[in-house]
Amino acid sequence: MSSREYNMQYRRADAANKKDAACWHPVEVMPLDEIKKLQEEKLVQQMAYLKERSPFYQKKFADAGISFDDIRTVEDLQKLPFTYKTEIRESLHANPPFGLHLAADRKDIVQMQASSGTTGSPSYVALTENDAEMWHEMNARSFFAAGIRPGDMSLHAFAMAKGFVGGLPIAQSMQYMGVIDIPIGADGGADRLLRAAADLRPRVLAGAPNFTMYLAEKAPEIVGVEASSLGVEVVLVGGEPGGGIPAIRQKIEKLWGAKCCEMLGGTDIAVAYWGECQEQSGMHMVGMDYIITELLDPATEKVIPFTDGAEGELVYTAIGREANPLVRFRSGDHVEVLGTRCACGRTGPKVRCIGRTDDMLIIRGANVFPSAIQSVITNMVPETNGVMRVLADFEGHTSQGALKVIVERGRDRPADQDAALKKSIETHLHNSLAFRADVRIVDADTFEKPGAVKVALTLREYPDLPDAPK
Repeated sequence: MSSREYNMQYRRADAANKKDAACWHPVEVMPLDEIKKLQEEKLVQQMAYLKERSPFYQKKFADAGISFDDIRTVEDLQKLPFTYKTEIRESLHANPPFGLHLAADRKDIVQMQASSGTTGSPSYVALTENDAEMWHEMNARSFFAAGIRPGDMSLHAFAMAKGFVGGLPIAQSMQYMGVIDIPIGADGGADRLLRAAADLRPRVLAGAPNFTMYLAEKAPEIVGVEASSLGVEVVLVGGEPGGGIPAIRQKIEKLWGAKCCEMLGGTDIAVAYWGECQEQSGMHMVGMDYIITELLDPATEKVIPFTDGAEGELVYTAIGREANPLVRFRSGDHVEVLGTRCACGRTGPKVRCIGRTDDMLIIRGANVFPSAIQSVITNMVPETNGVMRVLADFEGHTSQGALKVIVERGRDRPADQDAALKKSIETHLHNSLAFRADVRIVDADTFEKPGAVKVALTLREYPDLPDAPK
């Protein structure tokens, strides 16, 4: 569908016809050999586009001694150097606002977005009209996989401010697929969101996992009823670890009386291009006609196949992208492949995100992701409050000492039992994740509650906490 056939700010013309479909787009269930053929046709076109329009990749390919014309298959991509986040930041700094890697005319830019900037300065991303259509299309596939349908009403609980992709693009993509988005956002606060939920009874709630839990816990205080009575049937989560952690998912589902599915993306490529279906057995790659995805063994930096149980970093090459196209972009997302077949019929591999390589700590030789620690602590509710922070008070990401972990005790657990709780948590962490922890217990509700900003699980210095031993 060309951009002239619909108004990109609102609804796709045939959105209502898809309500009872098995998936949003037939490409989601296309055999992989046909997908690969389609990808390679678009890859050749993308290389020709970059050869003509991208000074950034012209220099990068020339420095590597590689011709654009030599890249014709998915396997050929392995001849190319990676594109790193640091290069994108340098490009943006060298040629603001959209960087040296801008490959479209400024007059054709219709929108810009920004990353949340949690790992450094935000990335500012330009979109042409065709780029925006791709974003809407991939988002719609992710939303549809989660059980969201044209005609639904969705309460928007991602941040709407700061140019963050969880804001306007999510709202636009909901409208594109025929969903009525309630655009309050996490910035509007729990009170406005929950009162809107009580007034409008949306079928869908979309937000970060920790914030959706917090909203549910506040419902009795703010609107006088349990969140499970507000009519939400689908909780769509993303933007931070949590949705793929069983204990957190189960808590969200119990509090809201709804099914919880997660999505995954990244601003430099798009908003969401991994979407979890109703089987809830991992997130499918739903944008294989727009993105070529490689799985990289972080130890060898070699490409490995998407097979059950494989783990690695996701590497992306955009195909069809105009404004800020990227080739072999190191995403930093470390995933586990949960499967390559699904009862839903989608052919994209299924993954869960273990964490970001930026966040991974190496404690006496053991690789530790803060999200994995969070999973263990959440599993220990009600002994704990399910809330923790890692204190990485050392240079870099490696330590030979015990890793300090600050944990909120359960609301009904007395403080005089903290010594036993500390020992229990340390044992659970060692048995589950094979590292030695030094756990500090603090009061329930010590840390600031989730809001418009992503929850940062790792701290670099001890926070100013009342009556907490250091």
